[in-house]
Amino acid sequence: MMNWEQLLSLKRFGDTEKRPRIAQDETRLGFDVDFDRIIFSEAFRSLQDKTQVIPLSETDFVHTRLTHSLEVSVVGRTLGRRVGKILLERHPNLATLGYTFNDFGAIVAAASVMHDIGNPPFGHSGEKAIGEYFKSGNGKKYKDELSAKEYQDLVDFEGNANGFKILTENREGISGGLRLSYATLGAFLKYPKESLPKKPTNHIVDKKYGFFQSEKEAFLDVVTDLGMTPKSKENNSFYRHPLAYLVEAADDICYTIIDFEDGINLELVEEEFALEYLIKLVKDTIDIKKYHSLQHKKDRVSYLRALAIGVLINDAVDIFLANEDKILAGNFERSLLDKCKYEAQINDIIKLSISKIYQSKEVVEKEVAGYRIIGDMLDIFITALNNDYNGIASNYDSLILKMLPEEYKSNIATVYQRIMNICSYISGMSDSFAIRIHKKLTGNSI
Repeated sequence: MMNWEQLLSLKRFGDTEKRPRIAQDETRLGFDVDFDRIIFSEAFRSLQDKTQVIPLSETDFVHTRLTHSLEVSVVGRTLGRRVGKILLERHPNLATLGYTFNDFGAIVAAASVMHDIGNPPFGHSGEKAIGEYFKSGNGKKYKDELSAKEYQDLVDFEGNANGFKILTENREGISGGLRLSYATLGAFLKYPKESLPKKPTNHIVDKKYGFFQSEKEAFLDVVTDLGMTPKSKENNSFYRHPLAYLVEAADDICYTIIDFEDGINLELVEEEFALEYLIKLVKDTIDIKKYHSLQHKKDRVSYLRALAIGVLINDAVDIFLANEDKILAGNFERSLLDKCKYEAQINDIIKLSISKIYQSKEVVEKEVAGYRIIGDMLDIFITALNNDYNGIASNYDSLILKMLPEEYKSNIATVYQRIMNICSYISGMSDSFAIRIHKKLTGNSI
């Protein structure tokens, strides 16, 4: 059974002594520092031009990864505080140690604001584009030079694992990445396992994976310090940090409701049809008089969106608190919203979003372009880096390497690390930057 005192660790990479909560500066807690470091990071800034739903939309009100991440963080903070208030009543020793309900809110907010920090350009199709390059494209030729787990890291390239890499990897002069608290890193790890075996059980932690082989040591350091329960020591698989369930719920609430809102505002979903779906979700809390007083579609949608988020927050908090013991024991096998009493309404909204938004012509066309852009860049940069390492670089390869930032072209010994360097570089690109680089590489722009 995991315990809260250990799970709320303020330790950071490089620390040799514990950081007692009671010794913290109340004006700027360690968990607040986590949030600040993420906000000021280059990786977070790039999210302003990364696809959420509608890639490269020409409208100014559609969500990007950055606005989505900020909204998830706001919802996550509320979830954390609400849960934390009750947990402190259940575990009074935590209050004695100095913890407050705001600590829980700060941890979940920080983990939530960075939950998409590792996602490549062009949305989830960006992940698939990288994976398919190695599974069935030119990258398949590297399979024999990699271990099974290293190759799986590539063919199932995972934004969550790339996020952990960004947050923790050592760079010259920088040890431990952003040096975030272990509690925040633990809450970030939605899938605390390596890429193999793939989906060994139906437990939520096995749905995807959370770290690359290059960050195995950092991962084991974090989960060991937090006392997270091993699911399979042989396969480096662990049960979740409990607060990861709240981060997941915040994300689920936001993309379910807010992606739907974008679809309505873009007229991909008919207003009357959409409002009917949302009203089913908020029928117990809606003020009908206020609703009918709103004269504009955006205002009506915004009102229902706010109510829907409030309803789902309340339910997620109730489910978490009712299942605290199961969660601490690793026996809670689904997401919080999968246990939600509004599951049917949520599924209806998601089904409509898939057919009307995620599979809309605009989205599909941009995803197709993303596949080509990412595949071409992987091919050109990896080939150049490998040829340079093997001493057979052409003049073209040398020119290509001059386009790579210094931190990505170091002469690393293993094929896996060289490939990962290029994947990291491309994943860090914004949508627009990826398009510009591709145009230059293919001679369509100078």
